[in-house]
Amino acid sequence: MRKILVLGGNGFLGRNLCRHLVEMGEDVYSFDMSLPEKESPGIHYLEGDFFDDYTLQKIIDGMDVIYHAICTLNPGNSNEKCILGYERDFVQTAKLCSFIKDTDCRMIFFSSGGTVYGNQTEQPIKETAVPVPINHYGNLKLCIENTIRTFNFQMKKNMLVARISNPYGPGQDYHKGVGFIDAAIKRTLKHETIEIWGDGNNVRDYIFIDDVCKMLYALIDYHGEIEVFNLSSNTGTSQNDVINILRQITPEVAVKYLSARTVDAKKIVLDNSRICSICNFPLVSPEEGIRRYYEYIQKRM
Repeated sequence: MRKILVLGGNGFLGRNLCRHLVEMGEDVYSFDMSLPEKESPGIHYLEGDFFDDYTLQKIIDGMDVIYHAICTLNPGNSNEKCILGYERDFVQTAKLCSFIKDTDCRMIFFSSGGTVYGNQTEQPIKETAVPVPINHYGNLKLCIENTIRTFNFQMKKNMLVARISNPYGPGQDYHKGVGFIDAAIKRTLKHETIEIWGDGNNVRDYIFIDDVCKMLYALIDYHGEIEVFNLSSNTGTSQNDVINILRQITPEVAVKYLSARTVDAKKIVLDNSRICSICNFPLVSPEEGIRRYYEYIQKRM
């Protein structure tokens, strides 16, 4: 049994990952700014400020693995709040790297496969593609990635970067700035209109949250030379495709198209062959995942 710390354990990715780690028999610690309203069995909950050096050093002491899922920005607000991200997230993650550089602790950083690459001609996008982010959220993640790579080279560390595409599933909240499938399902069930920025032809690589957790867990035992992994479904699905899948479940789907946003890339589909080489299992299809998540939300409304 390993001591595993999830930074940002109350978030969508963090909560689901913590539960998966417990199911796999690990000793799990969830850290966030506050304790959750409802605690899950088998998880040790820690409360504090990630941006306080003393607190951060204290909670990471003795950990075997750290998953870093904390970010103060999201793609929608990053252009307005970019300096906050560079001053806080970037600097504090660099400090985290320095705090663990002389230990045996392994860190896995949650990057953004949906934003670090920007607009790419070749699809699906391989990890070897040159990232050209078009918003500050993606650029912030890339800055942190480069810092991790430098620490790995200089200190002979083995920290990893997980470029997660577009996860969805139980526990997501689109009000926090991401989650089109989440928004589409919840608005449909509430008989509200789904808002699409643009013509609905923007393509994303949606991946069910359970599949993300399995991939993240597999990275713990990887000790090869690769530093960056796409965590994705390798399947492109447009917003209009999502609407059509929803309409196969229920006809009561209302859509309103708005002006396109400059922060959104036209198409992002990620090649997942690297992660599948160490963690190969049947992935949940968009049709199955959207139906499963729709039924999950419907039962809880």
